[in-house]
Amino acid sequence: RYVNGHAKKHYEDAQIPMTNHKKTEKQEKIQHTVCMDCSSYSTYCYRCDDFVVNDTKLGLVQKVREHLQNLENSAFTSDRHRKRKLLENSSLNSKLLKVNGSTTALCATGLRNLGNTCFMNAILQSLSNIQQFCCYFKELPAVELRNGKTAGRRTYHTRSQGDNNVSLVEEFRKTLCALWQGSQTAFSPESLFYVVWKIMPNFRGYQQQDAHEFMRYLLDHLHLELQGGFNGVSRSVILQENSSLSASNKCCINGASTVVTAIFGGILQNEVNCLICGTESRKFDPFLDLSLDIPSQFRNKRTKNQENGPMCTLRDCLRSFTDLEELDETELYMCHKCKKKQKSTKKFWIQKLPKVLCLHLKRFHWTAYLRNKVDTYVEFPLRGLDMKCYLLEPENSGPESCLYDLAAVVVHHGSGVGSGHYTAYAAHEGRWFHFNDSTVTLTDEETVVKAKAYILFYVERQAKSGSDKL
Repeated sequence: RYVNGHAKKHYEDAQIPMTNHKKTEKQEKIQHTVCMDCSSYSTYCYRCDDFVVNDTKLGLVQKVREHLQNLENSAFTSDRHRKRKLLENSSLNSKLLKVNGSTTALCATGLRNLGNTCFMNAILQSLSNIQQFCCYFKELPAVELRNGKTAGRRTYHTRSQGDNNVSLVEEFRKTLCALWQGSQTAFSPESLFYVVWKIMPNFRGYQQQDAHEFMRYLLDHLHLELQGGFNGVSRSVILQENSSLSASNKCCINGASTVVTAIFGGILQNEVNCLICGTESRKFDPFLDLSLDIPSQFRNKRTKNQENGPMCTLRDCLRSFTDLEELDETELYMCHKCKKKQKSTKKFWIQKLPKVLCLHLKRFHWTAYLRNKVDTYVEFPLRGLDMKCYLLEPENSGPESCLYDLAAVVVHHGSGVGSGHYTAYAAHEGRWFHFNDSTVTLTDEETVVKAKAYILFYVERQAKSGSDKL
């Protein structure tokens, strides 16, 4: 269905004879060309744009499934898979041998593209390399969604199934467990994508989506689902039992704390001052990520080596976010003392830093007619990002509690948000990998720092080490 539109071409070819004469009602019913996934055995109809849950009177769909299962279990197929895996492992070993003299097998697993789903794959690979977050989900017990006659059987998903039959947490857990186990070179996140379609209507279809928007929806829905019941026990209770995550965690977004807010949750203080009477208003806003503007003076710079003026750095973007600014005419502040909208200034302080600091660079912006991309290279550190100068009360933090090291980077290649391609770089056990859908390759720090970052994931430094600062 997905590889080069192969199945879709068969569907289109099957429709050509029908265009020359009027279709009867019977012919309309007959011409439903379907395709089947050879791994999950789910069946899809292009005409209905839906997964097929029913069968023919002769049970032809089930016969095809049984035939494929027999092939899968045959000695011939097993032998072929064994040979292919040996070949793949030998080529991966030789690749590692050139890099560090080791013959360690490459255990990274890619994610198959299900039709412009690189935005999802890049985010999943990034989150899978944030150790605390990933380990929490992998250690959760499996949720059994089926019972009675269907228990233990493979289910075939359709969009007509009720929302009660899906669990984002469970499919997310399964996907994370499939990555980094080394049993396959690529995993198909089809079941997870089906759940995404169910609970996030914005992401239905196969058009390109914004990776940052997907990440926010994913984290928000995981947070909401984790607050629900889990085998009779609230998941927030399970979280509180995990002392490493519950310690000093006061950032709650939409209810009780979960692993999402414990890991990604921080708090901003928003100060607004009326320029007429001087009244100051303060409020605290919880956040899961910070969206940073690329300052306007850097927006025409496109390459790292361009000599036209100074290079844009992550510090420039953070300073632009936290610096005092005067609100324009469209954002006038309602002063409670003046009893009307007045000119005012705004400033952000970080009141509480998260364990994982997610920074989103706002590369897409609207013009009068379209959404343009800011292609400026932004220099970012791999180690020692110091956030102390952006804190509200820096004197209350330890010498190394504000230092962050890079864990993953999501990159958008191309010109527009509705087009292009997403990949991710992530560090795993001291080595950097490039995740490009099904393909995973070893890379180096020099390549990572040259990337035009879109989303950066920084992990709070735990052990004491040298303080390379930004």
